Amino acid sequence: MDKFSGQKSAVQYLYPSLDPFDQRIMEVGDGHSLYVEQCGNPQGVPVIVLHGGPGGGCSPAMRRYFDPQYYRIILFDQRGCGRSRPKSSVEHNTTWHLVADIERIRAEFEIDSWVVFGGSWGATLALIYAQTHPSSVTFLALRGVFLMTRVELDWFYGGGAGQFWPDVWKTFVDLIPLEERDDLILAYQKRLFCGDMAVEHRYAQAWASWENSLASVYYQGGGSAPGDYARAFARIENHYFSNEGFLEFDGQILAHMDRIAHIPGVIVQGRYDMICPPQRAWELSHKWPAGELQIIRNAGHALSEPGISEALVRAMDRFAAR
Repeated sequence: MDKFSGQKSAVQYLYPSLDPFDQRIMEVGDGHSLYVEQCGNPQGVPVIVLHGGPGGGCSPAMRRYFDPQYYRIILFDQRGCGRSRPKSSVEHNTTWHLVADIERIRAEFEIDSWVVFGGSWGATLALIYAQTHPSSVTFLALRGVFLMTRVELDWFYGGGAGQFWPDVWKTFVDLIPLEERDDLILAYQKRLFCGDMAVEHRYAQAWASWENSLASVYYQGGGSAPGDYARAFARIENHYFSNEGFLEFDGQILAHMDRIAHIPGVIVQGRYDMICPPQRAWELSHKWPAGELQIIRNAGHALSEPGISEALVRAMDRFAAR
């Protein structure tokens, strides 16, 4: 029987939970150490999973999109978040540090090339990594595409998404004085890095809640992220967005797609993604001849959306069966 027949829960699309066969802390210089884990088949096809945010951290659920008999699954917490240390640090924490960290992990595990799997910011990082090290990538699996452009930041922090979620937007904006609301990223930056822990936590919770509220079409409201998680997430994400991803110019990823046009891959995109609208995924697909765009109806941004989960598992199973 088809493993997806008649199933509606996102969890049921996934492979069973599994424990890592290897967990380690890797020193990467600049005072940073990264949490890295491996699970699945030690002799299998390697896949590196890049979490979102920036600042989100990896989770056990991210292991479950891959057939553990076929894949050697590698997850890590990017600088400053999750179990990596120092927590919440933005020092020596840029896109290019993360690209170097990914290569360091590949060398540490003696991997020639691997599948790169990432969603949201993880998709951004996957594309930049592939464009920097194309010979290291055999396949790209991307979800909820974010290309780190000014138009995307303006959409999410300039009122575009707020037109669909005016109540949640008002809560996010009302914490900022009227005279500072022309640049909410900057306004939140002042408070997230003010040195007063109570203030930083308050604004971190607001920053994380704005994004989390829009992640899924099934969101019912309520709940908040743990304080330490929210602070790391908000500070690191704001740091990256304030610096426009540390890219050389706006639109860099699309401009450099010729470097990876030959690498096969898939884009899984929710039709109603309010955080990363489908326009960017559509533009990316037109610059990527070897990439297949799948737009999932009745789905938003979250990795856990049933349609998103099903499409990603199918894509990885298809790659395993090629």
